[in-house]
Amino acid sequence: MENLVDIKENDIREQYPEVLETLLRDHTTQQNIFWATENYHYLGESYAFAAPILPELITGDRGNVIMPRVQKDKEMQQSRVRDMAEVFTPSWICNAQNNLIDNAWFGSENVFNTETTNPDGTHTWIMNPTKIVFPEGKTWKHYVRDTRMEMTCGEAPYITSRYDTTTGEFIPIDKRIGLLDRKLRVISENVDKSDEWLEAAQTAYRNTYAFEWQGDSLLLAREAMLYTFIENYEQKFGKQPLLKSIQYIAYIISWNVWQMDGLKGVVPNSCGEKITNTKNLFDEIEIKVTVCEGCKTDNMHKHNGIYCLIKDWGIKDLETGKKGRKIRFVDLIKK
Repeated sequence: MENLVDIKENDIREQYPEVLETLLRDHTTQQNIFWATENYHYLGESYAFAAPILPELITGDRGNVIMPRVQKDKEMQQSRVRDMAEVFTPSWICNAQNNLIDNAWFGSENVFNTETTNPDGTHTWIMNPTKIVFPEGKTWKHYVRDTRMEMTCGEAPYITSRYDTTTGEFIPIDKRIGLLDRKLRVISENVDKSDEWLEAAQTAYRNTYAFEWQGDSLLLAREAMLYTFIENYEQKFGKQPLLKSIQYIAYIISWNVWQMDGLKGVVPNSCGEKITNTKNLFDEIEIKVTVCEGCKTDNMHKHNGIYCLIKDWGIKDLETGKKGRKIRFVDLIKK
């Protein structure tokens, strides 16, 4: 696999059948994720705010429609900052903040890397070249199972640092600092059999969550996580994982990285005034307007929109009997 920052949807569709369709799936609405931005409306009604992102809209001759923020033109970048407060974080800051999480978890500093400042004032990090040592009472399996989440993730730079989202610089696997990158590192350091590695990697993905409003950024985040899986497997075993393994990781990602209004816990723009028409006893049409109680009172639990579903992979679903109970994300938030 080439070390390209920009993942091509055409490549995904050609190399990994059914995977792009999975990455575009929204499990709350049982439809595809949607654009949730007007940045692409100039291409036609199929690219309007509420239109679903379909494979044919981003492949073929339009295979370059979706691209990382650093490759978008300056006008689009500025409009997204202005309209959606879209701000991307340099990798060195992502690393510093992820280090704070691990400092608390390990009870010590500089476990994965040491932050440093270059003579020119720029920031970077030096990776710990030795095998990660775990504190008493904790093992690498505990670390892999530890639940982590990136809020309003954009292209998910805190989860996987395939590239610096502010410069576009590709980051080699051995120097990556994302939450998921670290989990895959400790798996590779402690597991040598491919079936055990795959099982541990699936556990890592099941315990890594993120949400995002805009559909294009969400797809980029999902793609980055998928390619991170493929790249780490390739580095460990010298070959690509089987298609069925790639498809299953894509399925986990499609559940764990979802489209949501983070302030409301609902599908973006799904709540608000609801207008209904009914006939009275005199066969006259009466119009009733119902306001959204959640929007009115700023109560996350009172919105009339579509509350987003995620999976708790450790608990059995009552309908299927299989692990992976569906739960509303908002129910995890205290009232």
